[in-house]
Amino acid sequence: MPKGKLPKRYNAVVMPLTLSLLMTSVVSAISFLKSQGPTATAFAMWPSAWALSWAITFPVLLVVKRLTAVILET
Repeated sequence: MPKGKLPKRYNAVVMPLTLSLLMTSVVSAISFLKSQGPTATAFAMWPSAWALSWAITFPVLLVVKRLTAVILET
């Protein structure tokens, strides 16, 4: 295993973690800025809005990954 890399067995958590971090940050930033405008207040409020959306999305992605494994042949 190359130095600094996790073993492949962690893919079931790392992929949903990475996907949820990236997607929720992009989507929440676009939504938030569209509704609030690019103001200092909006930029100050966005991290808490993002954190809430990520806290919901990450567990949902873990469930979807397990459901997908049940549906698909391995």
